[in-house]
Amino acid sequence: MTSPRYKRILLKLSGEVLMGEGGLAIDPAVTARVAEEIADVKAEGYELCVVVGGGNIFRGLAAAAKGFERGTADYMGMLATVMNALAVQNALEQIGVDTRVQSAIPMQSVCEPFIRRRAERHLEKGRVVIFAAGVGSPFFTTDSGAALRAAEMNCDALFKGTSVDGVYDADPKKVPDAKRFETVSYDTVLARNLKVMDASAIALCRDSNIPIVVFNIREHGNFAAVLRGEGTSTVVQKETESV
Repeated sequence: MTSPRYKRILLKLSGEVLMGEGGLAIDPAVTARVAEEIADVKAEGYELCVVVGGGNIFRGLAAAAKGFERGTADYMGMLATVMNALAVQNALEQIGVDTRVQSAIPMQSVCEPFIRRRAERHLEKGRVVIFAAGVGSPFFTTDSGAALRAAEMNCDALFKGTSVDGVYDADPKKVPDAKRFETVSYDTVLARNLKVMDASAIALCRDSNIPIVVFNIREHGNFAAVLRGEGTSTVVQKETESV
């Protein structure tokens, strides 16, 4: 994988990536480090969209399992993603990266509503666009929101920044000899229920032919390194593609 392969990228971050070791939901120092990773890639000329989950603040599905009505819980989770998006925007702009936050739930006092053509214009002007509030409806995860925005914005790839360095055939934190894939097909991920993204997000990326690159965002410099073909990652793609 070499850098010219991708020009426009959507970066999907889990909300947990912003957490610090002290249990703080949004750790300013950690958020600043993530912003630096994004800024390094932006400086290399890539067009960047970002989607951040909300699990560090509120997870709708977990809350629903404990008695919350599912729709209400999911809307609360969407609001958590807006908070995370604003935190990432603040960290990026503190280091000179121009950004815009667009929310699927209109809230003009804090961010723009999602308008695809306006988002396109922001990217053309060199801004990082952060999409918040998922798809704007309950019963969909931020993974699905990321896949949808990647398709709408004609992204060349969806990069998923996690705490592991790729896709494994078992949980590497629990199974020491778990095997990491260099590449794996969408259909294999779905058939073997590999924990990459939820099934609807995988299917949408497959149908839109958007490769999913899974890498460790917590490793300093890894985002840019993976784009240069130097870092460790797994590419989820069509069976016939080669990296």
